[in-house]
Amino acid sequence: MLVVVIASLMTAYNVAPLGATLAIMLCSGALAWLAVSRAWAPIAALAKLLNGWDPDHPDMQGLEAEGGKRSNADVSSLIRGLHGLASRIEGFGDRERNFTRDASHELRSPLTVIKMSSDMLADETDLSEFGHRSLERIRRSTRELESLVEAFLILSRESDQGLAEEDFIVNKVLRQEVDYARELIAGRPVELILDEPAAFALHASPRVFAVLCGQLIRHALQQTDQGTIVVTVMPGSVSVINPAVDSPEPGSRRHAAVDRHGFDLAIARRLSDRFQWPLELRALPGASRVASVRFPNPQPVEA
Repeated sequence: MLVVVIASLMTAYNVAPLGATLAIMLCSGALAWLAVSRAWAPIAALAKLLNGWDPDHPDMQGLEAEGGKRSNADVSSLIRGLHGLASRIEGFGDRERNFTRDASHELRSPLTVIKMSSDMLADETDLSEFGHRSLERIRRSTRELESLVEAFLILSRESDQGLAEEDFIVNKVLRQEVDYARELIAGRPVELILDEPAAFALHASPRVFAVLCGQLIRHALQQTDQGTIVVTVMPGSVSVINPAVDSPEPGSRRHAAVDRHGFDLAIARRLSDRFQWPLELRALPGASRVASVRFPNPQPVEA
């Protein structure tokens, strides 16, 4: 800019001809453009790399190579910081997946032993009434733990590869999940009803669908002391409605149980986000709560 100003003044006072002034201005502008473009090149390359960044498959080598190129100190410091942050995040994700996968696999063996032992114990003819009640509690807890382990195994997968997809009727899978859930409310003043005004099919993993709906049903069971829980199948959606209940007092035993089993809802949210099945929670008049899942591309059921 200083060169342009001086050249303009020289032309104004007839010190230099107009052609020389224009040549000076063009040369100074070209040099300035080259300097700015060279300084901006590392930032532009970094922006291009981050624009195509895939969080599921981060390009750590590309980021490291970009930091190794010649650039100014500020850009190099920024790249090193981004590389360290991306490495830590990738490490956290790997450790989470490895933990949930390993823990789930390790829990399957003791679960199998518990199920076999409880089945053998149920065949005992001289088992007392208290023993039968304890045995039923063991079976219900085992069923809950099986569902949790199944959810962990699904979430621990880096992608949905390996989960077999097929055409299945959601109503049939839901009937089985409702039957399993009824075992958890034996002896409680809670009724679980499956309402099927519609029927549809999906091309997806029936295992994932069963775990997602099972988690929503179990969450409703833990939120309800008494009343009727309705699982409704509508065209392209499934909803779980639990009746209005009074809020538990903070610190009470029921308040602790509600907080603990809010984990079921958290797992359902992660599954719905993972497989792009939108989950919606809302309250109806009278404080009844509804959890509904919409399934894109539902298929009609042949008669």
